[in-house]
This record gives sequence, structure tokens and C-alpha cells, in this order.
Amino acid sequence: MKMRTKMKMKKNFKVLTTLFLVMAIMFVFAGCQKDEGILKMGTNAEFPPFEFVENGEFAGIDVELAQAIAKELGKELVIEDMAFDALIDALNSGKVDFVAAGMTVNAEREKNVDFTTKYYNATQTIIVKGDNEDIKTVEDLEGKKIGVQTGTTGYDLAMEIKDAVVNSYNNGLEATLDLKNGNIDAVIIDNFPAKKYVENNPELKLIDGQFEEEQYAMAVKKGNKKLLEQINKALQKLIDDGTYDSILDKYSE
Repeated sequence: MKMRTKMKMKKNFKVLTTLFLVMAIMFVFAGCQKDEGILKMGTNAEFPPFEFVENGEFAGIDVELAQAIAKELGKELVIEDMAFDALIDALNSGKVDFVAAGMTVNAEREKNVDFTTKYYNATQTIIVKGDNEDIKTVEDLEGKKIGVQTGTTGYDLAMEIKDAVVNSYNNGLEATLDLKNGNIDAVIIDNFPAKKYVENNPELKLIDGQFEEEQYAMAVKKGNKKLLEQINKALQKLIDDGTYDSILDKYSE
């Protein structure tokens, strides 16, 4: 009797162990599965009016546009906020499904991501103090201290300026504050947020028309044709039905 009991207990233990292993594998597998009802957007919410935080909530042109796209796709939008220069890595690692962050389309980025339909034309703008009469053109930035946001087009342009000392910041606001404090001579940043910064800081002024036009697009992981087509289709619908213009007008006021 004792031998049979031991054998039965051993058999039951093996069954329980097997069940436990199966359940553990299923749990891990389930955790790795993507929730098809969720659309994760990566952004840097420090770039008004395209993305920023207001009263504890994400807001801005890209945010509302992404929400409208998610609605068209029948999904819930989840926003992951991070440093701008971490966005492409987050996209390629699968942490986010797409990026919407006032991101300029350029050849270097096209090597690493697939861009959607372009949806906004922008240019880089120079911000200086209102009483600065020495800087009137991009050529006047030679040898000057220039503030830029890390990983942006403004950073690339500043690095090409002869003898310039380039200071990188996490966002445009930090660069603008350093300009106000006299630690740098100018900031190079996209024109739309530049206007917002100057509106809020009347002691600063803009120098426009010094750089070529560029275009914003959203980005998906290289080769993700399905999501790219879905976003492009939804984006085009929002452009055609006037939703996009309404969002843009809201933040242009």
C-alpha cells in the first residue's frame, strides 16, 4: 500500500508540474501577444503646438490627428512619451507602433523607418533676443553659441555652421530659456513651435526665411506595410473630409 501511494503521489506531482509548465508558457506567450485593439504612438510631448501636456493630458496637432486615425481604425490610442532621439529605437524595438512627433522626413531617417504620407510643411527658424542686431541671417551664426533640441533637423543644420558652438537640449523650451538667460546667442527650431515660444516670451524675436522647407510625416517600423497602408488611408480621409484642417486651425489661433 505504501509503495502504491508513493507511486500515485509521484504521478500526481508529475501531472501538476506539467500543468504548471504549460500554464507558465501560455502566460508568457499571452504576454508577448499584441493587443490588436491598441495603437501605441511614440512622441516627445515637449513640442507645442504639435505635442505637449496640458492639465495632465496630452494635446496638440499630432495628438488629435493620431486620435482621429486610431478612431478610423477602430482602435484605442495609447501614447508613450519619451526623448525625441529615442523614438526610432522605440519604434524598431516594438515598444510603439508608430511615431508622430513633428518628425521631418529626411534620407537618413528613411534608412531606418517607413514614413507615411507627408502632412505638414515646415521650415527651421532662428530665435534671438529682441535687442540682438548682430544676427540677421544664418551666416551671422558663424562662431556663435546655438541651442538646439537633440536629434532634430535644427541640430543637423547647426552642426554645419562654421565655428558654431552647438548646445543640445531635451526640448526647445529648455533652449529658449537658456537663450533668455544669455547663455547662448540663438536657437534653431521648427517655425511653428518657434512662434509659440516667442508669443510667450515677447523679449525674443524670430528670423525667418533662412532655411529650406521640410515636411513632417508619421513613421512606422521598416517593412510594416500593413500599418503604413492603414494609417495612410485614414490620414487621407481626414485630410479629404476637413478634419485635418480643423485640427490645424484650432492650434493656429
